Amino acid sequence: MHLSLGGFAVLFVVAVIGALIQGAIGFGLNLVVVPVAAIVAPDGLPAAMIIMALPMTAGSAILEHDHIHRSSVLWMTLGRFPGVALGAWVVTTLPSETLAVTTGGFVVIAAVMSIVSPSVRVTRPASVVAGLLGGVMGTASSIGGPPVAILLQNEKGPVLRSTSGATFMVGILMSLGALILTGHVESWHWLLGFSLAPAIGIGLYGSRYLHRWLDSGWLRPCVLGFACLSGAAVLLRGLL
Repeated sequence: MHLSLGGFAVLFVVAVIGALIQGAIGFGLNLVVVPVAAIVAPDGLPAAMIIMALPMTAGSAILEHDHIHRSSVLWMTLGRFPGVALGAWVVTTLPSETLAVTTGGFVVIAAVMSIVSPSVRVTRPASVVAGLLGGVMGTASSIGGPPVAILLQNEKGPVLRSTSGATFMVGILMSLGALILTGHVESWHWLLGFSLAPAIGIGLYGSRYLHRWLDSGWLRPCVLGFACLSGAAVLLRGLL
């Protein structure tokens, strides 16, 4: 799978941590895993990490499916179509550093603006924009959660987690399809991605014990803090 047994073990542990975080606040899996994968399995980016996220997003959507905001999922998915196309074009033509600096900086700015002015409304235009940005970032870097999480930051925990999971699941399938069409998915990517599925299951199961604490008032600060961190990570990745 283009990495050593030790490298896989490290990736497995990090995937458990990432799944624990995403299962708790609605996103964050690839923010945690991708930087490590860039060191131990750089050839696996972004395809293997996108494949790895499939069971994570499906699990998040299924566990709290009664709370999915279907209208938001629809409009974010519509916005994601051009985002995925643009992200696939970026992967094939532009330096990843250029996208990382631009999108990472935008996420940090958006998160800071949300902290200063917390009244973010989940409207159709806002959903389309979040889907567009998520599609670009998710396809080009496999980190597409922050725009969606920022949009849904004021929703209740079950709504945020389930709606994010459903949106990410659809978006991941779209991003994966775009990468397949452009020839950026190999057989070992599937093997690596699905071999990390047990780690995803462990983290997702453990996250259930954090829901009550987060839903009592800590969810929004955690979402915005992690969004800032993710934007900064993508930004620094492009700069360095």
